[in-house]
Amino acid sequence: MLNWKCLGFTSLLSLGLIAACSSDSSTTPKDDAGTISEDLSGNTTNVCVYDGYAAMQGASGETLCLDTEGTLAFWINTDGSYGFPEATPGPTENNSEKPVETSTDVGTTTPSDSTVSADKPAEDSTDSGSANETESCTAEKALYTVNGISYYKEPTGNIYYFDADCNKISLTATVPESSASQPGNSSAAEPTSSESQSPVSSSSNDTPAISSTTVVTPSNGSLPTITYAASGATVENNNNCVTITGGEVVITCAGDYDFSGTYSGADAQIRVYSPKSDSGVYLNLRGLTLTNTADAPIYSQMSSKTFVVAKSGTTNTLSDGSTRTKSYTYVNSNNETKVDTTGACIYAKDDLTIKGEGTLIVKGNYNNGIHTSNDLRFRGTTTINVTAANNGLKGKGIVDIENGNITIAATNGDGIKSDEGEDEGSVVDNKGIVNIKGGNITITKAGDDGIQAYNYIIVQDSVSEPTIKVTSTGKGIVSDNRVYINAGKIDISSGDDGVHSNQNVYFNGGYTTIAAPKNDGVHADSTLMINDGTIYVTNSYEGLEAWYIKANGGITDVYGTDDAWNAAGGNDGSGNTNQGGQSNWGFGPGGGMGGRMGSSSGFLTITGGVHHAKTGSGDTDGIDSNGELTISGGVVIVECQISGGMGGSFDADGSASLTSKTVLGFSSGSSEKGTNYNVSFTTGNYYGTSNIAFKPTISGRYMVATTGQPAQVSNTSSYQKSVTFPSGSSVYYNE
Repeated sequence: MLNWKCLGFTSLLSLGLIAACSSDSSTTPKDDAGTISEDLSGNTTNVCVYDGYAAMQGASGETLCLDTEGTLAFWINTDGSYGFPEATPGPTENNSEKPVETSTDVGTTTPSDSTVSADKPAEDSTDSGSANETESCTAEKALYTVNGISYYKEPTGNIYYFDADCNKISLTATVPESSASQPGNSSAAEPTSSESQSPVSSSSNDTPAISSTTVVTPSNGSLPTITYAASGATVENNNNCVTITGGEVVITCAGDYDFSGTYSGADAQIRVYSPKSDSGVYLNLRGLTLTNTADAPIYSQMSSKTFVVAKSGTTNTLSDGSTRTKSYTYVNSNNETKVDTTGACIYAKDDLTIKGEGTLIVKGNYNNGIHTSNDLRFRGTTTINVTAANNGLKGKGIVDIENGNITIAATNGDGIKSDEGEDEGSVVDNKGIVNIKGGNITITKAGDDGIQAYNYIIVQDSVSEPTIKVTSTGKGIVSDNRVYINAGKIDISSGDDGVHSNQNVYFNGGYTTIAAPKNDGVHADSTLMINDGTIYVTNSYEGLEAWYIKANGGITDVYGTDDAWNAAGGNDGSGNTNQGGQSNWGFGPGGGMGGRMGSSSGFLTITGGVHHAKTGSGDTDGIDSNGELTISGGVVIVECQISGGMGGSFDADGSASLTSKTVLGFSSGSSEKGTNYNVSFTTGNYYGTSNIAFKPTISGRYMVATTGQPAQVSNTSSYQKSVTFPSGSSVYYNE
């Protein structure tokens, strides 16, 4: 025997491994993979074979050498060098996308001053796509890391890693015959029953229990393949974790499972009941049409993570029954006996990820389309079409959308929903969140709100620029606490407010178009902060409304049949009296100003940006504050069609200060605030001062300016800058 101090560790290995020492390696022939191709007797072999070692191909071309227990002993790199493992704790789920909670005073605009820029939550840092950064792929601990790639082991003994798209890649080498773990060995360990952990349904009492021992992988290395036909389901390459009764398939351990075929019946169900200590369960859909006439076609009762994968080039359709007659009694990971009824077409109790490059059609005839009691994630470029009697997508903890083409029709509920914390009436850390990082989302119908979250909603472009189109009977985008629009192209048509928060709304980027003819375009019970991006309110009762409105930048183009901008306290406090809004002043859980606001309170401050505000006719105000009004910067154009009443282009119940040089007001009546000039104007000409010029879309005889009497402008070429608003009008100005 040889003491291998020359390789950096002390292990007694057979003489067959002597060639691995550096003094001899230069004279030892190697194949392309860097493995030794001859032993000392001249026989062609792989170095890992000695002393019962098995060779497996690693992710980067290296040869992994495993002992008889399937444990990595060492590896051989492609250049012939050797490496030796050290135990590596696996990554845990990173939920850094949630901004740190802060106080909700008006002056607090940053979720965490120490970690994020003004008014923006920290951008999500998970799921970066690097193969050795597997936070989003699994919460399991890695066995070891080789050349930056983490490897994991299933209860079956299968060793695998994740590629950049979080696809599981299994290693396919065969463990040598020497133990009960060898497939086909009569002494191989078989799954044992555990009555306390056996899931039981009202229609089937024969569900197998979770195995308490290691389950072997079929010797041919193929995945379990389940095929549906008229008679039910059949399985090939069963890994002893698949039990079939007619059309009911129960999976009791982690791993990949392929599904295809067509079946309809009250027993058409894929049910996952896998220990949470296992790695994830992958349900690979390869052309599956599954119609459950009485229940959910996919039900994940327990698992660490369940992945529903629509494979490339396939179309997969899942439909559930319109009623529920079954209940399920099972023991969860806390050893608690639970009774459950499925509430969606795809229904999960634990984390659920939808991914792949194929097409997935989900028909939720009973309640929700896709639902999990924990976190719901979307990865890959899947085309997803969801119809639902209630909510389209619901992740109680989180809905996290990174990619995909998602179309949703929710007859009576919300298009997308995350509501953890709502029942408790307080925010739960990292929960109650809708985080949209990319993809194309179209909500063709929402019987209630389009996108709803209790904690906060963030639209960002950390993966790609998202596009979102919402048509809803209720609000378009709504949160009980906060809404962040940081990026993306958003188009909202809503029966209630377009964007709404019971606390704060932040615009930090993106292009948002809103049509909310009966209510507010954007409404925040506390603060509306506009830092960047474009807001185009094509129609509304009041365009922008909040207790405190502050515009530091961005472009806004707003039309309101009443007020275009309105700073007023309370829940839809000064809005349409036909809104049916809350009657009490105040703010959402953990938010607002912490007190009761009267109808005469409010603050409106403009320090930057380019803004166009237009009103309908009647007792209307262009930019109105029920408290103080300050315009110290930015470009502000107001067209107010007031006819009777008081207010006009600029109105404030408290003090008003209009000092920006680039302010113009056009009105058919005088303005309460600002300097009025009796200057007639028509729609065919530009009017303004040496600092600003605009061609109005209305006619009248009262103008407001801040740098002297305005007049008709015949030539706009002298102005340094210009902006064309989404509605088509252009403003020219000098800074």
